[in-house]
Amino acid sequence: MQPQFWHDRWRLGQIGFHQAAADSSLTRLWSTLDLPPGSRVFVPLCGKTLDLLWLRDQGHEVLGVELSDLAVQAFCAENGVPARRRVLADADLYEAPGLTLLRADLFAVTAGQLGHIDAVYDRAALIAWEPSQRAAYARHLTALTRPGTPTLLITLEYPAGQIAGPPFPVTAGEVEALYGAQHRIEQLSRRDILAADARMRQRGVTELIETVYRLVRR
Repeated sequence: MQPQFWHDRWRLGQIGFHQAAADSSLTRLWSTLDLPPGSRVFVPLCGKTLDLLWLRDQGHEVLGVELSDLAVQAFCAENGVPARRRVLADADLYEAPGLTLLRADLFAVTAGQLGHIDAVYDRAALIAWEPSQRAAYARHLTALTRPGTPTLLITLEYPAGQIAGPPFPVTAGEVEALYGAQHRIEQLSRRDILAADARMRQRGVTELIETVYRLVRR
């Protein structure tokens, strides 16, 4: 999707992808990455997700990148996060204890800007990209990480054509095609979550499969 699409979604409050609590698959499976306290966790396209706070509460240093300034400001205001804002040349940096939010175009972010990353958490980034954009996203994310870096990746699958994404369906075959050359891939969980997702049922989806993967950079 083009940047203006996401700016418009946040401006109009069309953010049905936002969850009112930390993601259940995150809280259930994060420990499989076996990260020590103080690990630096990168969350691309983070929006105002409460997953950021949950990860920080596990003792991690959390780094989120988000395109929309409205999303970053809403996250800080709604959660009482006393972030200090710094205006950079092509981004805004919000800093709080254990938490850094970079308001920027993800594709313009460099490894030098992010610093070292110990792990990646992707719940809503890969499934937000149209099929034509996914390969570029996967290449960029890979370039931002080092060998040995684990990723907890959450995808959705539903019958093709039932709705216009986002979220877009991403199959196991696509995950392998996008990441297999430079990552070891392990499927951790696969379950039907349609009964728990009223929004997707209302949109006309008849089957909704959530799959969780652990990727490890080669």
